[in-house]
Amino acid sequence: MLKAFIFDLDGTLIDSLADIAESINRMLDARGYPRCEVEIFKQMVGDGMEKLVERALPEAVRSEELIRICTEEYRSLYDTLWKQQTEPYADIVKNLNELKKRGLKTGVISNKAHRFTVPMTEHFFGAGFFDLILGQRLEVPRKPDPAGAHEAAAMLGVDIHECAYVGDSGIDMQFAKSSGMLAIGVDWGFRSVTELRDNGAVHVISNPGELLEIFDKSC
Repeated sequence: MLKAFIFDLDGTLIDSLADIAESINRMLDARGYPRCEVEIFKQMVGDGMEKLVERALPEAVRSEELIRICTEEYRSLYDTLWKQQTEPYADIVKNLNELKKRGLKTGVISNKAHRFTVPMTEHFFGAGFFDLILGQRLEVPRKPDPAGAHEAAAMLGVDIHECAYVGDSGIDMQFAKSSGMLAIGVDWGFRSVTELRDNGAVHVISNPGELLEIFDKSC
């Protein structure tokens, strides 16, 4: 029986693509590099800020030092822009509340930097809404490494096999599968259903209400 649902943040709980894209593009503007189309960011996000910046920079100019400098510039811009257009996906809050009413623990594990993951989650859902919020931290390997999943299960006081992980990318599905959590993909996020299934999704859902059905079937 499932006792906890843990979620990815970007592309799963919140649609943050426009603010991420604008922050990167302003960084590119300042250096005279071409902007990236917003839709392209669906394939660029998910592996942390440094990798996002690397992918956005023209290949000919990429270097470790430039990526480091531009990552700091992007971080500063995103600090001021992350809540301009970002918002939770439709029906997410309602169905999260239904899960909580059933006594389930809820959490967030993201490859977004911890310093953004916590305030963003609390801004859009309220402080204390989730039982835990974990962003990317230097001392913990990023998804799909299972370390964060086992840390979260211990913090929630549940067995890892009693947890479901809900995400929108292949990395999320690999993370769930490698740690022993139930892998649930969402089709409203940034990546394709094919990617989710190819990387181990047990379920792929089209609306948040299906999470309740999955829980009911686990009882």
